[in-house]
Amino acid sequence: MARRLPLGIQDFAKIRENNFIYVDKTERIYQLINGSVTACFLSRPRRFGKSLLCSTLGAIFEGRRKLFDETGGTPLAINSLEWDWKKHPVIRLDLNAGLYSDGIDALYSVLTAELGREARKQKIELEPADVASQFKMLIEKACARTGEKAAVIIDEYDKPLLASIDKPELFEGFRNALKGFYGVLKSYDEYLRFIFLTGVTKFSHVSIFSDLNHLDDLTLNPKYADLCGITQEELERNFTPEIDAVLEVNKKDRGTYLSELRRFYNGYRFSKNNITVYNPFGILHHFDKTGEFLPYWYNSGTPAFLVKLIAEQKIDILNLDKLAVTYADFSKYDIAGMKAEPLLYQSGYLTITDYDAELNEFILDYPNDEVRASFAKSLMEQYFEAPDENFRTLTTDLVRAFTHGKPEDALTAVKIFLSKIPYDIIKEKENYYQTAVHLIFTMLGLNCRSEVKIASGRIDTLVETKNYVYCFEFKLNGTVKQALAQIDSKEYLLPWKRPGCNGERNGKTLFKIGVEFDHKHHNIGAWEARKENSEISNRQP
Repeated sequence: MARRLPLGIQDFAKIRENNFIYVDKTERIYQLINGSVTACFLSRPRRFGKSLLCSTLGAIFEGRRKLFDETGGTPLAINSLEWDWKKHPVIRLDLNAGLYSDGIDALYSVLTAELGREARKQKIELEPADVASQFKMLIEKACARTGEKAAVIIDEYDKPLLASIDKPELFEGFRNALKGFYGVLKSYDEYLRFIFLTGVTKFSHVSIFSDLNHLDDLTLNPKYADLCGITQEELERNFTPEIDAVLEVNKKDRGTYLSELRRFYNGYRFSKNNITVYNPFGILHHFDKTGEFLPYWYNSGTPAFLVKLIAEQKIDILNLDKLAVTYADFSKYDIAGMKAEPLLYQSGYLTITDYDAELNEFILDYPNDEVRASFAKSLMEQYFEAPDENFRTLTTDLVRAFTHGKPEDALTAVKIFLSKIPYDIIKEKENYYQTAVHLIFTMLGLNCRSEVKIASGRIDTLVETKNYVYCFEFKLNGTVKQALAQIDSKEYLLPWKRPGCNGERNGKTLFKIGVEFDHKHHNIGAWEARKENSEISNRQP
């Protein structure tokens, strides 16, 4: 019988009481709550398990030990650690559900409802007052009733700010209101055993966090890099039956399948240490669909604001990977001078892929194939002014051309794509055009690699399908003849050849393609495609 996957379930008690699969994070949580940190903040992308983490913390501070022992299924790590299981009043506020586009009254309505719900849970009454005063009352009375300090857990603290980030006046009103509300946590520190805030972004210290300067930011702390998300080890240990079910249905080799999983869903990294994790939402839905590789996480929420911000700031959309940022850049979140790059990281569309200790710089890139292809498609739809029907036709034509060994049709489709890029973001650099082509191929989910290093040199772009290998050499201030000559002289296709097989490797036909860019028309100019060891296949001046 298939096991129960916790699809969309963020309540720890419900997971444990109903025998859903739970990836045990309690040893890492114990390290957090048993240390010197008593007030902390964690930023992670949406649908990354933040709410479940908040729920688990709440259950621990409420002393609900039975949820962690064998009565809840497999005993969890914290059950055998030295935790006193003292019952503290737990105040959990969740700002995720509000419709904040309605204005400041919507924020006060959400806060009032959350405080009222928590007061009923604590069996206390709140007197009529502003929300900050009611927050103080709630903390005071909860501590007085139990005789213990309280744990305050606030999930998605920044949801009102993110909902109004493109509306400066509304954003300012939300920020001022939340600054005073969250400031209660600093002034009432003596009443509090533990404070935990989560969100997608951390707005700058001159903003909402100015009164919360005692918070310890865990976002880039290597000790908690896997506090949310699923590591490769956790995946293989906790989901063996689900992996076996996919292998049985799809008749795949285990090693090949696990490599596909890593490429498509893994890759999120949240510290300078090389620890990567899967997004839980995507991987759970993948198993639920018995192994279908679809962009579950990406499709659960569109990055419309980010794409718009990128367009407004005229950011080079074709060089979003390999961005270098510093620690300070991760704190640049405010309505004035908002930068797209750190928001892309905090939102999960880019992630850390390397760290340069000498320069103290993080390198950002797309985390995996799901995000790379899906985000490229969103960028294309923003920048290319083609109707949806025409856009879909172009993408279908391009994939079909590569699949059927027709480079002439592929380059025709690429020329149409490039013709739709606004002229004011065009850069007269060879790498720009090369990256434009790479982005188009990536959006379509093709097996595309650029700047491919081999023993004899570096290939501009390589596309590989089931039956064909396409080797591209691009020239901005050069000719097609020079491009093809470089492919030949550097023997770029040698690793893909098998001796005595007329330029084919394992039945694959090899193409070498020279492309000359026309900077006047901002597009492909002359190009020529040849099958390896054959006469000219196609040519266009």
